[in-house]
Amino acid sequence: MPEVAELPEIADPQAVSPKDARALSQLFFDQLAVLEEGTHEYQYVRNTLIELNMSLVRYAAGRFRNRSDEMEDVVQVGMIGLIKAIDRFELSREVQFATFAVPYIVGEIKRFFRDTSWAVHVPRRLQEARVELAKATEELSSRLGRSPTVDELAALMNLTPEEVIEARLASNGYNSASLDAALSGDSTDETPLADFIGAVDPSLELVEDFHALAPLIAELPERDREILRLRFAEELTQSQIGERLGVSQMQVSRLLSRTLGSLREGMLTTTD
Repeated sequence: MPEVAELPEIADPQAVSPKDARALSQLFFDQLAVLEEGTHEYQYVRNTLIELNMSLVRYAAGRFRNRSDEMEDVVQVGMIGLIKAIDRFELSREVQFATFAVPYIVGEIKRFFRDTSWAVHVPRRLQEARVELAKATEELSSRLGRSPTVDELAALMNLTPEEVIEARLASNGYNSASLDAALSGDSTDETPLADFIGAVDPSLELVEDFHALAPLIAELPERDREILRLRFAEELTQSQIGERLGVSQMQVSRLLSRTLGSLREGMLTTTD
């Protein structure tokens, strides 16, 4: 098993300047390439490389300081990208490790934002379109001195107006609020947001049914319409209706059942 070659002792790898870290990283990568993975020596060299290059993570994370997320969380996610870069870096690439690693780190941070920042699941293409929409809106607003139209945004972004509108709608999924969140009004009382959200009114279905039922009732014979009026408008019993019309309660029951069956069949036909 290969042994660790003579490597400089580093008391605090994180305190090494970025310039010195680049040179030292080259030496440690040379050694990492000949060590067996899983050995104590391999872990020592790998861990030292991670500490030497933590400045790359802080540099990449600094690009996202305007985000609301805790910077510590962003740095931790960036560390995952750094470790992936170290494990995949090959000396034969003939490229500086920093050049190779930064895209890994930034990519991991962006993936973190994409997977955790959205309040609802939104397709990736729409997440990316939201970012481009924000940039285009800012650029055109500065250039035009007003809010850009959908057509102007579509022309700049090389999208159709429909796609711009879709991206705008998708942006609504980025943030959310709890229904229990209190909204302060003019008074000192705080009312939950849920109290301002309407619910489906079952009476609306009745309105639709009445509109569909009216022409069917109009086509009924006059006696059948009168029976319906007495039963459902005046709320008379079948016996009272029979006395009013001079027929038996049994006849009223048969007429009422027949009429309701005819209306029900007509409603189903109208719905279909």
